[in-house]
Amino acid sequence: MVVLFFVLGLVIGSFLNSLIYRLEKKESIVKKRSYCPFCKKSLSWFELIPLMSFIFQKGKCRKCKKKISLQYPLVELVTGIIFVLIGIYFFDPTVLSIINTCYLLVVICSLIIIFVYDLKHYIIPNEVIYSIIIVSFLYIFYSLFIIHNSSFYYNILSAVIAGLFFLIIVLFSRGKWMGMGDAKLALFMGLILGWPDILMALFIAFLIGAIVSIILIIFKKKKFQSEIPFGPFLSLATIITIFWGNILIDWYLGLFI
Repeated sequence: MVVLFFVLGLVIGSFLNSLIYRLEKKESIVKKRSYCPFCKKSLSWFELIPLMSFIFQKGKCRKCKKKISLQYPLVELVTGIIFVLIGIYFFDPTVLSIINTCYLLVVICSLIIIFVYDLKHYIIPNEVIYSIIIVSFLYIFYSLFIIHNSSFYYNILSAVIAGLFFLIIVLFSRGKWMGMGDAKLALFMGLILGWPDILMALFIAFLIGAIVSIILIIFKKKKFQSEIPFGPFLSLATIITIFWGNILIDWYLGLFI
C-alpha cells in the first residue's frame, strides 16, 4: 500500500508540475503534449517517467542539454511522500475512508500547486483556490448531511474568522503586507481544518514565515522592505496541521497544565 501511494504521488506530482507551468503560460493541460520549456521539443514517454527520467538524463533535456529545474523532481518526490503519509494516517478499506482519502489527496495537490506557484510568481492562481474552496465546501456539506458530522459549523466559522482576519490585514495595509490571494487561502484553510486547528496552522505559518524572513535578511538575500510570498508558509502550515495538528495543540496546552 505504501508503494502504491508513493507511485501514485510521483505520477500526480509530475502532472502538478505540468499544471503549474501551463497555468503560468495560460495553456490547456489536455490539448498539448508535454514539451521542453527551452527548445519546445515534445517529450517521449520515457522522458516523462516521474523522478527516474530526471536521474537518467542527469537533469538535462536530451535534445538541447539545458538544465531541468530541480522543481520537477522535488515536486514529484514531495508529492509521493505526502501521499504515503495520507495513506498511513487516513486510509482504510471502507467507503467513507476512501472518500475522505480522495478528498485529502485533492487538498494536498492544491496546496502543492499554491506553494510552488506563489513561491515562483508571488500570486495564488484563482483557478486553483476557487476550485478547491468549492470542493471543500461541498465535502463538509456532504459530511453534515450524509455522515452527520457536526464539525460543519466549526469549519464554516473557522473559514469566516480566518478569511476576515486576513482581509482586514489586506485592507489596512492596502495590499502591502498581504494579498487577496492570502485571504482566500486562509478561508480555504478554515474550511478544511476547522476549529481550533486553524489557529495552530496560522501560528505555524507566521512562525515559519518569521524564521525564514530573518534568515534571508541575515544572509542578505532579502531586505526589510522586500516582498516575500506568504502563500507557501500557509500551505506548508496547513499540511503540517492536517497530520499533526491535534498532537501540536495537545503539546501546547500541556505547557500550561
